[in-house]
Amino acid sequence: MSVASAVKACCADLYAGDWAQLLLGDSLHPGGVALTERLGDLLRLGPGARVLDVASGRGSSAMHLARHFGCSVLGLDYGAENVTRARDDGVRAGLRGSVSFSAGDAERLPCADAAFDAVVCECAFCTFPDKAAAAAEMGRVLRPGGVAGLADLVRRAPLPPGLEDLLAWIACIADARPAEEYIRHLEVAGLELVTLEDHDEALLEMVRSVRRRLLSAEVVARLKGMQLPGVDFASAREMARTAERAVLDGKLGYALILARKPV
Repeated sequence: MSVASAVKACCADLYAGDWAQLLLGDSLHPGGVALTERLGDLLRLGPGARVLDVASGRGSSAMHLARHFGCSVLGLDYGAENVTRARDDGVRAGLRGSVSFSAGDAERLPCADAAFDAVVCECAFCTFPDKAAAAAEMGRVLRPGGVAGLADLVRRAPLPPGLEDLLAWIACIADARPAEEYIRHLEVAGLELVTLEDHDEALLEMVRSVRRRLLSAEVVARLKGMQLPGVDFASAREMARTAERAVLDGKLGYALILARKPV
């Protein structure tokens, strides 16, 4: 297995694990479904729109977009376990006709050219080893006039020592880049910038939520006398505090980026 494939598998396994859901909640990204809905509004989704959700995880965003906007959504994820869970949840939610899930690599999308009106990618572009290839693939599968929407963590300054360990531990996002770098990848792929919105408050709330969830998990573990191999609560608490300070200091943020494929 190549280094890039190992990174992808690591991230997929992390998001599929119980710890990710415990610490990050069901949506696994800052802002939850409210920010997903904002992204859908900016993309002007509606009935009949064909949407691709790249790195869809357990499918909560794809299902919310299909339910709220009436669009048809295909969710692709590198992790087989995520795909299986998302399919089961989609059936239970009664969305069999409007949302589907399949395994796929963001850097080699198993989709036809110009097949989608919109492509969304939430809190995942920063994890892709080959971001240029992923951006090119998004451009390829968009129809002329279609729009790609990224919601992702952005790095605005050097991060404090140890923080990258936290990022890799929580959501495998230690390779976050400045928003301008993401935009350059999209532009090289032939897309034109439409919108850039900062949503640092969503990241700050997520980090604070992680701190609360860590405290709760530690209390429960102590009360029940549970031994959790590989879990160092003291280090996790310290790193979570460091992450909060990085957001407050403006070194770390979260942004929505929209780019359109020219007609």
